[in-house]
Amino acid sequence: MDESPAETAPVPEVSNGWADRTPEELVAKSIAPVKKQFLCPPPIRACSNEQNDAVSGGKTKPAQTSVVKEKKSKRQLKRERQQAVKSAVGICPEVAKRGDVSRCPYNDKCRFSHDIEAYKAQKPEDIEGDCPFMTAQETCPYGLACRFLGSHKDGVEAGDVSAHRRSSEMNGLSKDVQKLLWKNKVKFPKADAKLKALGLLGHANSKIRILENKKDDQVVSNNCHVTDGNGCTELPNNSDDKMELAAEIREENGVDETFSLDESRPSKKPRSVIEEEILSGELDDGGVNATAEVVEPSCTSPEPEATADIVSPESDRSLKLHPREKKLIDFREKLYLAPLTTVGNLPFRRVCKGLGADITCGEMAMCTNLLQGQASEWALLRRHSSEDLFGVQICGAYPDTVARTVELVNQECTVDFIDINMGCPIDIVVNKGAGSALLTKPMRMKGIVQAVSGTVDCPITIKVRTAYFEGKNRIDSLIADMGNWGASAVTIHGRSRQQRYSKLADWEYVYQCARKAPDALPVLGNGDIFSYLDWNKHQAECPELSTCMIARGALVKPWIFTEIKEQRHWDISSGERLNILKDYVRLGLEHWGSDTKGVETTRRFLLEWLSYTCRYVPVGLLEVIPQRLNWRPPSYFGRDDLETLMASDSAADWVRISEMLLGKVPDGFTFAPKHKSNSYDRAENG
Repeated sequence: MDESPAETAPVPEVSNGWADRTPEELVAKSIAPVKKQFLCPPPIRACSNEQNDAVSGGKTKPAQTSVVKEKKSKRQLKRERQQAVKSAVGICPEVAKRGDVSRCPYNDKCRFSHDIEAYKAQKPEDIEGDCPFMTAQETCPYGLACRFLGSHKDGVEAGDVSAHRRSSEMNGLSKDVQKLLWKNKVKFPKADAKLKALGLLGHANSKIRILENKKDDQVVSNNCHVTDGNGCTELPNNSDDKMELAAEIREENGVDETFSLDESRPSKKPRSVIEEEILSGELDDGGVNATAEVVEPSCTSPEPEATADIVSPESDRSLKLHPREKKLIDFREKLYLAPLTTVGNLPFRRVCKGLGADITCGEMAMCTNLLQGQASEWALLRRHSSEDLFGVQICGAYPDTVARTVELVNQECTVDFIDINMGCPIDIVVNKGAGSALLTKPMRMKGIVQAVSGTVDCPITIKVRTAYFEGKNRIDSLIADMGNWGASAVTIHGRSRQQRYSKLADWEYVYQCARKAPDALPVLGNGDIFSYLDWNKHQAECPELSTCMIARGALVKPWIFTEIKEQRHWDISSGERLNILKDYVRLGLEHWGSDTKGVETTRRFLLEWLSYTCRYVPVGLLEVIPQRLNWRPPSYFGRDDLETLMASDSAADWVRISEMLLGKVPDGFTFAPKHKSNSYDRAENG
């Protein structure tokens, strides 16, 4: 990768097999039509320098590396963390911050090391450049632990990490509420009241009531008989159906019977830890008033809500805002950065915001993890003050779980909208009944949206795919009712779950759904937007679309927002791309920290992002513009060494780029991207 030919350089003698094809033939095969003078032979992949000549059957193949990353058990990892804390590496944060052992309030009882000299002896060399906190005219909150210690001003006392983050970041979970979540002591009066009114309280009763599925001409009498239009009376043949129907009718008539008629009968599905407390009867004594004491004072409900347990469904509906009365968000023609797993973190969103994004959304968070108070999951809800129109995305399988999560998020976070993911194709999510699995259960979708929209006044949006199975689209039959359920907007990804990310998105079906949607329900399209021409095309062909969500296109080239706003193809230089990466690193260090842990966390997420940016082919190198998202780039030289390095799909070259920005990687460092695509050398990085 050290050579880069000029634009007039001859075609290499050893081509990559595409030099003799016309641009039209390449486009037909989804190969990026790079100008012939920039094509180069594909690199020879090997796992180590000593094994580059390993050949089998006349074809070069990667040899097995001698370094295999050992998979450690949770107990072993915990033991290593404890040992690191006690060693010189785990210096006390207060001592590192102030450089004074006497500053630690725990003195000899502190579980961290206080040996400053031992810490300095083993600390890695400082990274070149300025500390991100000092450049912001602030005091660095990491003190001696900062990897940019050489750029600190002498005599300036260290600041406070939490104070710095409070000044710019929001939506942190308080320790008090987290502890209550750990102990299952948090109550959800609004969610439970709405779930009870809908007959959805608890997984055992999570089916939509039978009465809603009956024909309009059926009536129910007080003696639990069902009367059809002909005057005949009948009861269900199945005894379980009788009991369920009787329970629903008792609830319809005001009888306080929330749970199963036969308490000795086991639940159909295992209950969550929060439900166990509710179903155990603790609500009978403490009720809603206990809830107001458990959660923060701001969570105290007004007087009508305090008696939600005894309010009838009819009166409860009158207390809730109609979906049309809620605060509305004007999505029309706004540039919406999609929630992106792993890479869509707060620093990346800040980069996109600076490049023109209007709406940002946090990474998908699982409801069950949020309700358990997992700090790593709550970190996905963090918001920066620069994100003026921000939403969070959650994912759950049942109405009670999602409704309680929404109530908790609404209390603890400042958000403009909450998005419910009903389209995630990942197996681990689908197997739990969430994400795309909900597309096979429209009545459960309805129950989730109704419960959530009736719990909070915040706008509720939903994100779906066209269907679960390819060729069995069903959103067009549901789109007309989604607004009545309580959704404030619907985003449609033009692929099925079975399709995952293969083939092109079906925008014609997205248009069809947008035209069927009520005027009051904004519909957003999603899929394969990679240039301003793609954006213009979808907006012109379907005026009913409010806007288009940009996902993978922003991962590959985050300046797509600038291109759309300026209506041009930006032939961005390698230096300009490097400046964007520098901005990301600076923002990452501000978010994750400038100590060793923060530097390596920033590096890991930078490498994940670089595994996408390598797919970008500069405009000046293409025979046909614009680049399409499904094009596979051939091996090519850039116009300079840096552009050539950025075009590499080898993880070893991504690591080299990270070392330009964050210093040398630790000994034994390996990296393989989560998505595994375009990584030939996996963990070996040869």
